[in-house]
Amino acid sequence: MTPSVDYHMHTPLCGHAQGEPREYVEHALKIGLKEIGFSDHAPLVSHRDPTITMDFDELPKYYAMIEEVQKKYPQFTIKMGIEADFIPGYEQKTKEILADYPYDYVIGSIHFIGKWGFDDPAQREGWQAHDINEVYRDYYELLCQSAQSQLFDIMAHVDLVKKFGHRPTEDMTPEIKKTAKVFKECGVAVEINSSGLRKPVAEMYPAKSALQIYCDAGVPLTFGSDSHLPTDVGRDFDKALAMARAVGYKEHLVFKRRKVERKVKF
Repeated sequence: MTPSVDYHMHTPLCGHAQGEPREYVEHALKIGLKEIGFSDHAPLVSHRDPTITMDFDELPKYYAMIEEVQKKYPQFTIKMGIEADFIPGYEQKTKEILADYPYDYVIGSIHFIGKWGFDDPAQREGWQAHDINEVYRDYYELLCQSAQSQLFDIMAHVDLVKKFGHRPTEDMTPEIKKTAKVFKECGVAVEINSSGLRKPVAEMYPAKSALQIYCDAGVPLTFGSDSHLPTDVGRDFDKALAMARAVGYKEHLVFKRRKVERKVKF
């Protein structure tokens, strides 16, 4: 048995994904998913970078692409989501983007600390100029701020800072516990993101020990493959489900029009 819903999928509009939405849907059907949701990268509000997000003028095309597959596969539930970066100082601009369309859910993510894209392979050398412990602390603080902004429904890959294998020398448990408490208070869900297994760190986001903290804090759950290729839809969901069960999760959320539509037991 694997999770039946994948809420984290991209399109070529972000500049670093391949395959048309139709191909993602076909693979989801092939592996037996019951529901999917697209959540491509919203335009950056701080600067432009077409290699990592769509541009503002591409948003209508994104809507149209997803609506097209919704009509093409009426028997299959396809949700309209989006992944938006939280960048301090740009909350109002982000809010305006998210108001453009009746999304089913919005995924919040942290990819930047200041102007540094810490998970961008093109900016990987930046790690040499930063204290790893400080990067982790800054990252968790940004996660808390993003949840407190009330802009998002789901928080993505909540230990993305480990992507290239950099590990803190200090115990970050207090930071994670604080983040989990904020998530619970702000009503956001955490995702198990299986794409970490496909990155240099070769580990799920978040790590099992961190997921245990989120579960203990009562933070609800979703699943996402973070697929940038059709064949990655639902990938390693058997492992994701096993980890969810191991820490005590018994259900995941399903969203519609930015509300919890139902809870699915597993």
